[in-house]
Amino acid sequence: MITWATFPFVRYTPALIGGIVAYLYLGETWPEMWPVAVGLAVVAIIFITWAIRQRKPAASDAAGIVALVAVVVFGAALTQRATESRRADHLFRFADKIDCYQAVVDEATVVRKATFATTLRVQSVRVSGRWQRSTGGVRVSLPRVAGIAQPRYGEVWLIRGHPDPSKPPLNPGEFDYRQYLAYRQVYHQQYIHPDQYKVLRSDPPNILVALSMNFAEQLDGVFRQYIKAKREYAIASALVLGIKDDVDADTKQAYSSTGTSHIMAVSGLQVGLLYLALTWLLQKLFGRLPGFRLWSALLGLTVIWGYAFITGLSASVLRATVMFTFLIIGRAWGRQSSIFNTLAVAAFFLLLWNPFLVADVGFQLSFLAVLSIVYIQPRIARWLDVKEYFYARQRAWQSKAGNWLWRTIGWFLDKVWQAVALSLAAQVATFGLGLYYFHQFPFSFLFSNLVAVPISSAAVYVGLALLLVKGLVAWPGIWFPSVSAALDWAPQGVAWVFEKMVWLFNEYIFLISRYFSGWVVREIHVSALQTVLIFGLIGTFLAWLNTRQLGWLRGMALLLLCYAGSRVAEARAVAPTEEFIVYSIPRRSAVGFWQGASAEFVTPDSVALNETERTYRLLPGIIRKAARRTHYSVGWRGTTVPVQRLTDADSTAENSFFRSGPVVLAQWRGLRVGFVSGRIPSATQQVPVDVLVLRRNAHVKPETLAAVFGIKAKVVFDSSCKIWYVARQDSSLRAHGFRTWDVTAQGAFRIAPPL
Repeated sequence: MITWATFPFVRYTPALIGGIVAYLYLGETWPEMWPVAVGLAVVAIIFITWAIRQRKPAASDAAGIVALVAVVVFGAALTQRATESRRADHLFRFADKIDCYQAVVDEATVVRKATFATTLRVQSVRVSGRWQRSTGGVRVSLPRVAGIAQPRYGEVWLIRGHPDPSKPPLNPGEFDYRQYLAYRQVYHQQYIHPDQYKVLRSDPPNILVALSMNFAEQLDGVFRQYIKAKREYAIASALVLGIKDDVDADTKQAYSSTGTSHIMAVSGLQVGLLYLALTWLLQKLFGRLPGFRLWSALLGLTVIWGYAFITGLSASVLRATVMFTFLIIGRAWGRQSSIFNTLAVAAFFLLLWNPFLVADVGFQLSFLAVLSIVYIQPRIARWLDVKEYFYARQRAWQSKAGNWLWRTIGWFLDKVWQAVALSLAAQVATFGLGLYYFHQFPFSFLFSNLVAVPISSAAVYVGLALLLVKGLVAWPGIWFPSVSAALDWAPQGVAWVFEKMVWLFNEYIFLISRYFSGWVVREIHVSALQTVLIFGLIGTFLAWLNTRQLGWLRGMALLLLCYAGSRVAEARAVAPTEEFIVYSIPRRSAVGFWQGASAEFVTPDSVALNETERTYRLLPGIIRKAARRTHYSVGWRGTTVPVQRLTDADSTAENSFFRSGPVVLAQWRGLRVGFVSGRIPSATQQVPVDVLVLRRNAHVKPETLAAVFGIKAKVVFDSSCKIWYVARQDSSLRAHGFRTWDVTAQGAFRIAPPL
């Protein structure tokens, strides 16, 4: 029986989340919510005051329900108020009327292979020659070329031109980057050329964040100086400082496939390790001193916030630091028994600060993992009493060495079992989210985390020790440079140990990814509803384990039936689907022929799609449709779709297909599709088509297209066409009665074959 009065935020936080989620999904057209929220808050206070005087359970229940409703409405009102796009001076109000604008770099720059990417916060815009104050975020990219410096936090830029609203997903099932940015109050994007902007000055929005980022860069320079191997340096910097700019794609893939990507992000793991080490050390040295609990908590808060500062005050480390702050305060007050309430308090105040955190993957995974570890890990650990089993093997007649060996084995295997229980507990809560966001589940997580987490944990300590030793050595060098140079052997020695540990860690992860590559279940699609049902199944099962009441099993069976029904409904919806798709992939030509769970992809050019293009442009649709059979053809070779290449009226035999020619005709399930990549030869026979795909800036005239393919053809510009070409041809084609579609601007073109 739970005494809910001692866990108030266990009720209030889900209610707040409910209000936030309701607004995110349903509240776009809602009227102003603050008056309603304030009114309900007053009503709730009146009801609570009345219930206290009544001293009756019914009155308390009524007051509690009203209070929860007030919190729900408050969550919706808070989210509405935090939505910048509702402001009267937002960028949306000016559309494309902006001549130029002034904005400040508001976050750390992401360094990519060919570009820099960062977020600007707009300060003012110039419309019709007049400057006006404005707000809004713009996600910008600029080329990483000689002469272009990496953008730095706090730089104020003057940018010519106007940003464009973020584009929705261009291909079926593709990641909704527009929604991702919107949750961060960024609604516009722009690619900025080198001659399009000018740095005016440096004026950081937050001087503390600016100092923190500069400090993190200095510390990253220490790793860059002492860690010679590029791969080990990249992981070392990511592990301790959260800087992942130099982590290569192969390493990211290896960590992802083994379920250890969380180790590369400075978050709860590193903050928790630092706090646990400090607590253990203080307990051993000063545990019996008066006031230990209070002053050790203050010291712990100082250390974890100091660590947050040296890692650049990133969102993930701030989130983890706030969570541990509430845990430390709760422990200092002697309220360890209400850790669930303490976690709820931390989540509640984080959501007050930024309600859009509820949609942040890191926020969701962090709190669910901690809740699962706190509740489930002790229960799993009790399945086996490893220590007691080996301690019972001791005998009075055995030597001291023999008994010591039994105790040591028992102690070691008990620690291993505790780590296994922790890893299993963390996976229980994050299982559903892993399927929903990442579409995969690595069954090798137990092998990878069992070794990787201890090694990486020790590496974090050694990495921090390297920074500390380097600081101690560099300090006297301010006055006596020769002393600093003479003592440089100390950081070099620590760095050598650190590099070897990171190397061992990396080698182990790559070993697991190679030999357990088949242990990863990929391309799983679960909808948001199915994810909720999965959490419901896990929750009802845990409730049954705790209470052994059959009602929970009945609820679990009902949820399982709903989940199975949703899967069957999805399969029935996909099975009869037939669709031709022209994909939107920058500078590429790619089409797909879909029939239920089978798909054939063709690149009309003789160049195959690279792995990145497949992963981000095609794979999401494959996962969403649960495609079981996929086939890729390059340049139409090996395709099962009947095609012929047309040249002129005298050479239309199918044997002429692989001869050069600018026109290809495909006939698929009654749908006639023409592909034109160059000038149409004279006297080309008439071939009426349903869809005409223009490729590679094909030099054609509307009159010729109408004569050869018919006026009813839907003209599609694929991604290999340049912007200027589309702009010129589109108006001309429309003037001649054609319907057009630009996949670069409008997204993938989709059409079903005729019945």
